[in-house]
Amino acid sequence: MPTVQQVEEALRSALEAEAVSVVDISGDCGSSFEVSVVSKQFEGKALLARHRLVNGALAGMMGDIHALSIKGAKTPTQAAS
Repeated sequence: MPTVQQVEEALRSALEAEAVSVVDISGDCGSSFEVSVVSKQFEGKALLARHRLVNGALAGMMGDIHALSIKGAKTPTQAAS
C-alpha cells in the first residue's frame, strides 16, 4: 500500500507542485487519502481537468488506493487569495 510520503512525492514530481497536503483517512493502512495540491499546471484548466491531472499523477498507485478525495486543486494565485 502507498504511504502518505509516496503519494506526496508523486504529486510534487508529476505536477511540479508548490504545495501538497496528503492525509491518510484509512486509519494508516494506505488505502484512502485526502489530497490538496497547488500547481501552476492547473492554470487555465477547469476543475475536472485538474482532477484528471491529480489522478494521472497517481496512476501507478491507483490499483492500491481504494479512495481518493481531492479537497483542493488550485493555482498559486487561487491559493494566495
